[in-house]
Amino acid sequence: MDNEIKNNIAESSSVEANDNFELQNISKLGGTNNDEHDMAMLGRTQVLNRNFRFISTLGFACTLMSTWEIALMTSLFGLLNGGTAGLIWGYLIVWVGYMLVFATIAEMASMAPTSGGQYHWVSEFAPARYQKFLSYIVGWTSVLGWQTGLASLTFLVGTMIQGLIILDNPNYIPERWQGTLLVIAITAFCIIFNTFLAKKLPMIEGMVLIIHIVGFFAVLIPLWILAPRNPAKEVFTEFLNLGGWSTTGVAFMVGLLSPIYTLIGADSAVHMSEEIKDASLVLPRAIMWAAGINGTMGFIMIITFCFCLGSVFDIIQSPTGYPFIQVFFNVTQSNAGTCIMTAILIVNITSACISTVATVSRQTWSFARDKGLPFSSFISYVKPGWNIPLNSVLITFTITTLLSLINIGSTVAFNAIGSLAVSAILGTYIISFTVLIFRRLRKEPLPARRWTLGRYGIFVNIGAVLFLLVVWVFVFFPLQTPVTLATMNWNVLIFGSVMIFAVVYYLFIGKNTYSAPVELVKRNL
Repeated sequence: MDNEIKNNIAESSSVEANDNFELQNISKLGGTNNDEHDMAMLGRTQVLNRNFRFISTLGFACTLMSTWEIALMTSLFGLLNGGTAGLIWGYLIVWVGYMLVFATIAEMASMAPTSGGQYHWVSEFAPARYQKFLSYIVGWTSVLGWQTGLASLTFLVGTMIQGLIILDNPNYIPERWQGTLLVIAITAFCIIFNTFLAKKLPMIEGMVLIIHIVGFFAVLIPLWILAPRNPAKEVFTEFLNLGGWSTTGVAFMVGLLSPIYTLIGADSAVHMSEEIKDASLVLPRAIMWAAGINGTMGFIMIITFCFCLGSVFDIIQSPTGYPFIQVFFNVTQSNAGTCIMTAILIVNITSACISTVATVSRQTWSFARDKGLPFSSFISYVKPGWNIPLNSVLITFTITTLLSLINIGSTVAFNAIGSLAVSAILGTYIISFTVLIFRRLRKEPLPARRWTLGRYGIFVNIGAVLFLLVVWVFVFFPLQTPVTLATMNWNVLIFGSVMIFAVVYYLFIGKNTYSAPVELVKRNL
């Protein structure tokens, strides 16, 4: 009897010592008691530094989305398919729809603030018999979406640089291999910030937030002061069909792809959850503030651009490949002025690439931590002292470099990567939101959260899914002219190939090795 009492006391002391160690570890890495509680509920051990606070998290989300900058960069597609009226009203419609998406993600992030994001949430809320496979597929889709998204974003920066070269040297002929080298160089630059300067990343994100906002006014004010104005009736009511579609209505729907790409990335900061102090409250607040700030700046910039661009028919033929560069030149009548204004966008989008590398590497690391990828042990390794997923960062650089080589063979195939990234990420939203809706409809308990949608949650969730389903169809199955090598839907081909590989890997290896995240509610019953 005495021995049994002693053993119980020893066991109790051991458990208390382990709890104290975990709490000390969380505290040492910058966490709070709420973070310690969340990590325990998630069944995780804190290994990353929690260096991000509200402002740095807000800066991270705002700069990664870079809404007003990307709105200008993607304006050509919207002008061809909808004109100025399509660009403005399409942006507004997509922004409203995305606010439902942002709100749903914010609440789910408060329930389970984990770097895994969508695949973890699917594991939390899906019915038990579908839990493992669904979360596995969503994990692969999320990795695919973010990895290809980084390649697409760095490519945009590279082509902008080439656009400026064309402005200053009309005889310059951009080569595909040059674009590939620019992608590799920009990604390598971003890797430096995510490795050697990783501890300074929160401070850098706060500074970049300032540049993001100040740069907005630095571009906006010259346009307001110097540019001639198009008539308001023309800007807001004239829809154009310059893409050869059967009707202007179809052209408008196709043109929605421009704001869809502009506003995507609602889950970006989610994948930094385990590096945010007091994440279950700070993260959802930062997500919603970023949606409001970025969405507003993007809408103002789009309206300003449409008033200042002059003739749509002339501007879409700009030799630089970017109508906004031509607008800057028309307004300033100066190569130097145009270069300065465009350089602001290049700096900000490069900053977005830095944030994207962080998001991609954390999401990939988290999925590897659950043994969802080949070579998971290597990818999920966290170097002691660095407290960052270094191997995952380097893998991300390797993947982007390999993807950029596609551009040498075919720019058309490489451009499909952009729509592939969008469709993959939107797909993860749809699945994770849908299983949450079914859980709510079944009246099953949800994890506690500190940021909530209250009784309106189910309506916001359903609205978000309906919106996503419509836009996902247009992204994943874009309307095509007669199929040729140039118009072939490479998006479906690449996505299908990756999913086939993922399923085969799951059936032969992953089914036995993948450990789907535990369901929070069951852990606490």
